[in-house]
Amino acid sequence: MDAMGNLEVRWIQGFTNSTVHFVDNDTVCYTCGNHICFLNLETKSKSLLQGPGRGIGAFTARGTSGIFAFSEKRLSPSIFVHVFPELHMKNELKGMAQLDYTSLALSDCGPYLGCCSSLPDHTITVWNWETAEPICTQPQAGKDVISLVFNPMNWLQLCALGTASITVWNIEKSASLHVLKPCVVHLPTSDGSLAERSVPTSYTVKTPHFGQNIPPSTISRLKGNKAENIVTKLNSGARLTPTAICWTATSDLFVGCSEGYLFLVNTENLSVSVLFNPTTPDVAPELADLKQCSFQDLTLNKNGVIAVGKDGVVHGMQIKGTQIDITQTWQIEETATTAIYSPNYETLLLSSNTGQIYVLNSARSEKFVKVLDVLSGNFVAAAWSHADKNFCVSVKDSGELQLWTVDGVCLGSLTLQAEVTSVACCPIAQYAAVGTTSGNILFVDLNREQEPRLVHQVQLYHSPVDYLVFDQEGHYLLTGASDSHIYVIDAKPSKKFSIIGYTVVPGPILSLSTQCLRDGEQVKVLALCARQEGNNHESSLLTLLSLPAKDLTGPDCVDRHGCLSPHVLKVSCYEVPRPLEFCVLGVSKIFAYCHRKKTLQQFQFPQDTNGPSSPQMLQPELEVKGHPLGPASLALSPHQLWLASVGQDGLLCIRETASMDRYIELQCHPCGLGGVRSVTFSAEGLTLLTAGCKDGSLVCTNLSRIKGGEAGVKKAAQNSQATAHFLKNIFDTENPVLVDLPAWRQESCLGSEIPKESEVSSGAETVDVSEQDESSNILLPAPPSHPTWLEGRRQAVMEEENEKYSEKKEILRKSMRELRGTIQEMLCENETLPANERLGQKEFNLDLEDQKHQVAVVEQEVTRVRKEIEWEILEKCFLRDVLKRECWDSMKVKGRAIKAFHSEQEVKNYPLKERTEKEVKELRKVENIRKIEMAACNKSSNTTILKEEEQREEDNTAEKAAVSGSFSAQFGYSNPYIYDQFSLKTTEQRINQIVLLQDVIYGIKMAFNTEFEGLHKQKVQELNRVRERNKHISAILLELDIQQQLWEPSLSVSEWPESLLTVDDSEIKSEKCLSPEQRKEEERKKLEEQRHSAAKEDDCRDRALDNMMDGALEVKKEDILRLEIPPPELVLSKPEIQWTEEDKKVYKQYEKKTKDLSERKEKYKKLMETEMKRLQGTTRDATKKFDETLTKLFEKKIKFEMAVYQGKLQIAQLVCSVLLEEEMRNRELELMLKLEKLLAHKDELEEEVKLREEDVELFHETYDTVVAEDKILDKEFRKEFCDVPGQIVDHLYKLFKRRPRVQKLRTQTDSNPNPFRDQRLCGSQAPDALSKMLKAMEELDAPEHKPEGLNPSIWERFCLVRRTKTESEQKVKVKALALAEMQAFLQKRRDENEAAEQEIKNLSDERERVHKAKNHSLIDIMVQVVLKQGQVSTADVTADDSDFILLHRSVVEELNKTIRMLGEQKIASMVECKDFRKGTMQLEWEHKVIRAQIEDLNTKARDIQTLRLSEEQRDYLNETDREGLVSKQVSNLAKTIDYQEMTHQYNVQKRMKEIEHLNKQAAKKAQRNKILEQQHPEMRVTVAERRQIHDSADSEESLASTSEDSFRVIAQQRKLKDLARGQVEDLVFLESELERLRMRSFPALDQLKHN
Repeated sequence: MDAMGNLEVRWIQGFTNSTVHFVDNDTVCYTCGNHICFLNLETKSKSLLQGPGRGIGAFTARGTSGIFAFSEKRLSPSIFVHVFPELHMKNELKGMAQLDYTSLALSDCGPYLGCCSSLPDHTITVWNWETAEPICTQPQAGKDVISLVFNPMNWLQLCALGTASITVWNIEKSASLHVLKPCVVHLPTSDGSLAERSVPTSYTVKTPHFGQNIPPSTISRLKGNKAENIVTKLNSGARLTPTAICWTATSDLFVGCSEGYLFLVNTENLSVSVLFNPTTPDVAPELADLKQCSFQDLTLNKNGVIAVGKDGVVHGMQIKGTQIDITQTWQIEETATTAIYSPNYETLLLSSNTGQIYVLNSARSEKFVKVLDVLSGNFVAAAWSHADKNFCVSVKDSGELQLWTVDGVCLGSLTLQAEVTSVACCPIAQYAAVGTTSGNILFVDLNREQEPRLVHQVQLYHSPVDYLVFDQEGHYLLTGASDSHIYVIDAKPSKKFSIIGYTVVPGPILSLSTQCLRDGEQVKVLALCARQEGNNHESSLLTLLSLPAKDLTGPDCVDRHGCLSPHVLKVSCYEVPRPLEFCVLGVSKIFAYCHRKKTLQQFQFPQDTNGPSSPQMLQPELEVKGHPLGPASLALSPHQLWLASVGQDGLLCIRETASMDRYIELQCHPCGLGGVRSVTFSAEGLTLLTAGCKDGSLVCTNLSRIKGGEAGVKKAAQNSQATAHFLKNIFDTENPVLVDLPAWRQESCLGSEIPKESEVSSGAETVDVSEQDESSNILLPAPPSHPTWLEGRRQAVMEEENEKYSEKKEILRKSMRELRGTIQEMLCENETLPANERLGQKEFNLDLEDQKHQVAVVEQEVTRVRKEIEWEILEKCFLRDVLKRECWDSMKVKGRAIKAFHSEQEVKNYPLKERTEKEVKELRKVENIRKIEMAACNKSSNTTILKEEEQREEDNTAEKAAVSGSFSAQFGYSNPYIYDQFSLKTTEQRINQIVLLQDVIYGIKMAFNTEFEGLHKQKVQELNRVRERNKHISAILLELDIQQQLWEPSLSVSEWPESLLTVDDSEIKSEKCLSPEQRKEEERKKLEEQRHSAAKEDDCRDRALDNMMDGALEVKKEDILRLEIPPPELVLSKPEIQWTEEDKKVYKQYEKKTKDLSERKEKYKKLMETEMKRLQGTTRDATKKFDETLTKLFEKKIKFEMAVYQGKLQIAQLVCSVLLEEEMRNRELELMLKLEKLLAHKDELEEEVKLREEDVELFHETYDTVVAEDKILDKEFRKEFCDVPGQIVDHLYKLFKRRPRVQKLRTQTDSNPNPFRDQRLCGSQAPDALSKMLKAMEELDAPEHKPEGLNPSIWERFCLVRRTKTESEQKVKVKALALAEMQAFLQKRRDENEAAEQEIKNLSDERERVHKAKNHSLIDIMVQVVLKQGQVSTADVTADDSDFILLHRSVVEELNKTIRMLGEQKIASMVECKDFRKGTMQLEWEHKVIRAQIEDLNTKARDIQTLRLSEEQRDYLNETDREGLVSKQVSNLAKTIDYQEMTHQYNVQKRMKEIEHLNKQAAKKAQRNKILEQQHPEMRVTVAERRQIHDSADSEESLASTSEDSFRVIAQQRKLKDLARGQVEDLVFLESELERLRMRSFPALDQLKHN
C-alpha cells in the first residue's frame, strides 16, 4: 500500500456501553466505538485514545494510580495497560485467550490485573502488569463470569460474579509460586431460604426390590465431568440471581439480586446472611421502597452502602449487623446500571445504558447532576450542511436529530418520534430531509441551530425510505426504496417541496447517486437495481436517469398519474457481470463495490446510450482490493478526486480516483459491532463523518498531510469556494422563504401535497391536529391508513373521471335497468310456455363474451378449489393409508370383542402383530443355545436329572405352577427350553429367558385368540339364525295383524371393526359432488333405466301374466284368516218373514259354513301363536346358551390374563435385574475412573508437597542465616564502639534499640471518606514498609538526638550502624513473613494430600462394596412363586427379606407334622402337670390360712397382755351406774358451752373497738405518708448526694469493715454449726436412752418367749 496521507480523529460522539471508570479524582473514562474517551467532570473537556485493534473488548481502570487496561477485539487478543494522563502504554499482556476477554479487574493493593477469557477455555488469570507475567491461572473456571472484583483490602482475594453464581478465588502464595483456589458461595433458594450444603455423592436413587443405591450419573451412563455435574444440577434447585457485588472493609461481600434480595457473604466460612427479603410480609415501613428494588449495582462508602435499583431509584443504606436503615433516597431520570466512587471518595458517579452520566458531590450538593447525555440509540446517518456556518446533522434510529459543530459541540436537537433511515442536507437552503421507516419524508429547518423545527412532511412509500439524495446544485431531491419507485421532489422551499413526478426502475434499489456538472443542462441519476426473483442473480443492473436542470413544471412533463414523460426523463440501462452492493456516479465513471469478489471496481460510461429495453454489458476497467468484510458503502468527494469506502470491518479507506491502488485507512469503528453504516464528505472534502452500525458512535475524521496531493487539496478548496459562490444567489433567495415557512401542521400536508384531497377521500375519517410550537416535539408518522402521494394522485384522477362522465354513466345505468326489466319479463313468459316451445337459459344472455369471461373465471376458481380439495383429500388418504398400514394391516390378529346377548359382558381378544424376522431369528438363536446347553447337561448328569424328573412327576400341577412362577404350564403353552428360575445366574441367561418368556406369552395369546375366533364365528352364525327366525316371526305377526317390536341383535363396532374402514352412503349427509365424467356416467345410467322401463311397459307377456295369474307363475297359498263367506242374496233382497223353507235351509247352511270358518280361523291363529312362541323361545335359549359359553370364555380369559401378567412380571423382574447389573458395572467403572484420577492427583500432590518441603527447608536455612547475621550485628555493637567510654556505650545501645512508631506516620483520620483507608497495610507491602521505616529513622538520626559530649563522627558511625540494623530487622521480618506464607502453603498442601488419601480410601471402599453387591446380585436370584389363595409369605409387606430361604413344600409339611405330634405330647404333659400343681396349690392355700389364724390369735393375746389403761378408763370399767355418769357429763358440757358463748361476745366487742382505733390511726398514717411522699424526691436527692460523698470518702474503710464483718459472720456460722452438730448427737443419745428405759418399764415375757 502506498499511503497518500494521514487520517486523524477530530472528535467522537456516542456511548457504547455502561462501563465507566475513574482514572483520577476528576476524570472518568468510557468506551465509544473503537476509542476510549476521557471526560473531565470539572472542565467538561474530552480526550481520546484509539484502540490498537479492530475493537475494544473488556475495559477497567484504577483511579488511585491512573492505570487503565483494555483488551482488543481479534483472534488471540492482548491486554494493553496504559497510564493517564500521558496515555502511554505501560505493557502489553499476551495471554492464551483465543477469542475474547469477558472481564478485567485491577487491584488497589499492587500491580496486579485479573482477567477472564471467553470461549473455549474460560480461563481466569492474574497478571503482574509491571512485568507482563502471569502469576497464576486457572482454566475452565470463568464460564458465565460477567465481572471480576479484587478485594480492596487484600489483593489475594478475587470475586467472580457469574450469571447465576458467585465464586471467591483465594490466591495462595508460597514465595514466587501462586495458586488459585475457588470457594463457591451457595446462594439462597428462590424463596430466600438458606439451603444446606449437600455432598454430591450422597444423592442416589434407590431401586425397588433390590435395595441398591445407584447415583443418577451411573443411570444416565455419563462419565467424567458430565457425571459429576449432573449430581450438582439435581441437588441445586432454583437459586437467586446475583446482579451486584460489593466488598466491605472487613473483607465480606454484599450481594444484591435481581429478585430484590440483599445478603452478606462471609468469605472465610462462606456463610450467607439474608439482610433483606422482599417477600417477607412484616417488612418495616421505612424499608417498603426496597420491596420493588432490583439491585443493579452496589458500592461502599464510609456511612454504608449505595444501592442502585430500577426506575432510577438510588438508596443510601446504613447496615449494622442484619439491620438496614435507609438514610437517603435519590431519584434520577434513567435507570442506572453502574455506581462508582472517585478515588478520594468525594464524588459518586452513576451511569446508565442509555448514555447518561450523573455525578453527586455531597460536599457541594445533595442532588445528582447530569454531566453527560449522549442519548441512546445507534447513529443511522450524518450529513454536512452547505451553509456558511459549517456544521453537520446526524440522526439516530430512535428519531433523534442532532446538530454538531466542526469541533463536536452539540448545538441543538429535535425529537422526531419516528424511526428514521436516512438524512440529506440541501445545498441551496439550510434544511435537512429525513426519511423514516413508515415511508415519510420530513423537512427540518436548521436556521436556528438550537431549535430546529419541522416545516413539511410528505408520505411517498409504505416501506422505509432507504435513500435521499440532492443533486450538487440543489435542483431536485431524489428518493429510493425497495418498491423500485424513484420520486423527484423540487428542492426549492419556494416551491413548497412539491413532488414533480416518479419513475420505476427494474428492481429494488440498492444505491442511489447523482452527478450534476456546473452550468450543465442535465442532472444524471444512477440507480443500482437488484435482479428480480427468477432472473439471473450473477449480474446487476445499472439504470442511468437523465433529467433536465430546468424546472419541470410543464403539463407535458408528467402524465395524469404523476409518472415522468419519456421526452423529459432519459433512461439508459447497463448490466455488469458481477452482483454489486453499492455504486456512486462520477464524471463519466462509475465506482462500485463487489461483495462477492471483495473488490472495488471502476466502470467507464459508453458514449452512446441506449434504452431500458436492451441493457448493455459493462466490464470493469479497473479492479482493486476492497474491504474484506462487506457489504461496503462508497462516497465521492465534492471535487471528484477522492473516493471514500467503509465496510463491516470498521475501516475507513480514502483513495484517489486517478490511482485507486493508493489509499489510507483508519479503524474508525469496531469490527465486531457491524462496522460502519455510512460515510460522507464535507464541502471542502477534508473532513469526513462516519456513523457506526451498532456501536452508537459518530466519528469525525480529518484528512491531513497528503503526500503529493497539494494540487488535490487546492482543487478541493477551489471547488468548494466556486460551489459556494455559485449557490450563494440561490441560497439568499430560497433560505428566507424557508425561514418564513410555518411550523408543520397535518392540514398543510393534506392541502398541498395531494390535490383535492378532501374531495378524493370524502368518506375517509378526518384528523384535526392543532398547531404546535416550533420547539415542541411533534407526532410525525402518518397513520397506517394515510395514503401515499401516488395513491392520492390516482384517486384524484379516478374521481375526476367520475365527475366528467357522470351524466353518461347515469344514462347507461338507466338503460341497463330498463333492459334488465325487459329480460325478466321475457324469462317469466318463457316459463309459462310448453316444454317444446321454451328457450334455453343461455339464449337470453346478451353479452356472450362477458358470459364466457365470467364462466372462465368461475371455472378457474372451481378448478383451483377442486385442486385444493383434491390435495387435501390426497393428504387425508395418505394419512389414512399410513394409519391403516401401521395399525391395521400390520396386525396378524385384529383387535375385536364379543358381547353377550343379554348382559353387558364383553370379552376382547389379544391384538397381535406379525413377528418380525429379527425376533424370529433371535428366538431360534436362543432355542439353539438352549439345545446345546441341555445336551451338555444331559451327558454330565443323567442320573440326577432322572431323579428330578421322577420327583417332578410326583408333584402336582399346582406345585409346578408355584415353582415355575406362572400358570402357563397348566394350559400346556410352556416352552420346553425355558430355564429353571434357580439357574439364572448370568446376564446372558436372563436375556435368553426374556426371549423365551416372550415366546410363551405370544403362544398363550395365540391359543386364546383361536378359541375366541371360534366363538366369534358361532355368534355370527347365531345372529344369522336369529334373523331367519325373525323373518318367520315377522310373517306370522303380519298374518295375525299384530304390531310388535322384534328383538334384532347385531354386531357392534368393537365386534366388527372392519366396518370403521368402509363408509356407507347413509353416513354421507351432504350432496355428492360429481365430476363431469361422473355426471355423464350418471346420465347414461338414467337413460338406460328409462329405456328399460319403457320397454317393460309394452311387454305383452307380463301384461298377460298379470291379467291371468296376478303376475305369478305359481299358485299362492290360501290365506285362511282373510277368507270370508259371502251371505246369500235372499238376505239382501227379501225380508226374513218372506223367506221360504228353501231359503231358510240355504240360510242355515250359510250359518254352518260361517261357524266352521270361524273355528278354522281360531285353530289357525292358535297354531301361528304357538309357532311364534316356539321360535322366540328357541332364540332365547340359543342366545342364553351362547352367553353361558361366553362366560366360560371370560373365565378362561382371566386365567390366561393371569398367566400373561405372570410372564410379564417375570420379564420385568429380569429386565430390572439386567439393568441393575449393568448399572452396577457402570458404577464400578465410574469409581475406577475416579480412583485413577484421584491417584494421579495424589501423586501430583505428593510431588508438590516434596517440592514445597524442599523449598521451605532451603528458605528456612536462608532465614536462619539472616537471623544469625542480625544477632551478630547486635553482639558486635559494643565491639564496634570499643573506643567510646562504657557509660556512653550503654546510652548508645539504648538508642540503638529504639525504633520509631510507624503508626504515627499515618495521616488517615476519621474525616477521610475512604472506607478502605487501611488497605495499603494489608497484603505484601515490604518495600513500602522499609521505606517508611527509613524515613522515620531520619528523624532519629537528627543531631538533636545525639548524646551530649559525643563526637559527631561517632554519631554518624552510630547512625550508619543503626540503619544497617534496622534494614537487617526489616529483612528478618520480610523473611519471617515469607517463611510463614510458605509453611502455611505447605500445610494446606499436606491437608489436601490427607483429604485425597481419605477420599481414595472412601472410593476404594465404595468400589469394593459395589463389587460385592454386584456379585451378590448374580447369586441372590429373585424367584417368582405362585401362591394359593389364602397363603401369604409375611404379614409385613415392608419386612426385610434379605435372610429369607425358599424350601420345598414336603420339608415344611414333615416339619409341621413333627411339630403337631410334639405339641400334642407337650399339651398332655402340661395338663398332667397342671392337675398336680393344682392340688399342691390347694394344700398350700389351706396351710397359709391356718398359719394366718394362728398369727391372728397370737397377736390378740399379746395385745391383751400389753394393753395400757388410763385412770378414767379404769373408772369407767369399774363404774356400775353408767347412765348417771353420762348425765353428769352432759350437764358439765352445757355449762362449758354457755361460758364459751359469753366469752365470745365479750371478745367480739373488744375487737370492734380495736378496729375503730386502728382505722383512725390508718387515716393519720395516710395523711402523714402523703406529706412524706411530697418530701421524698428532695430527700432522695439529698440521700444520693450524701451517699456519693460517703462512698467516695470512705470506700477503703468500708471495704475493710466489710471484710471484717464477713470474717466475723463466717466464724460465727462455723461455731453455730459445731454447736448444732453436738446438740444433734446429744438428742440421738437421749432418744436411745429413753427408748431403753421405756422398754424396761413394761417387760413382756410372752414376747421374749416368742423372740
